[in-house]
Amino acid sequence: MGSIFSSSTKSKEEIEMALAKAKQIVSSNPVVVFSKTYCGYCERVKQLFSQLGASYKVIELDEEGDGSEMQAALAQWTGQSTVPNVFIGGKHVGGSDVVLEKHREGKLVPMLIDAGAIANNSAQL
Repeated sequence: MGSIFSSSTKSKEEIEMALAKAKQIVSSNPVVVFSKTYCGYCERVKQLFSQLGASYKVIELDEEGDGSEMQAALAQWTGQSTVPNVFIGGKHVGGSDVVLEKHREGKLVPMLIDAGAIANNSAQL
């Protein structure tokens, strides 16, 4: 159980609950972007997915009540503490640089098709 004296620090239980929530979100959506509303790198990734016509779920960590716990849980789960933190088809992809590189290499659209985020015939290459 968490200490009642440490309201500003994230308890192990809070992080475990946030991790369970993050894993549930990732497993229920073809593409998930853990983001912050003021992050330009996050905006780039969201714009790219929109341009590609991908269906994706955005979790704005700065608007979530447990956002800081979720970010700590994601860091523990993926080893990445920054946003955007992107998952495609239930698999951790990485951040903005990785997503944009995969797109430049022609690997992103096939990943999105495999995940069911875009229809095979509607992909804009």
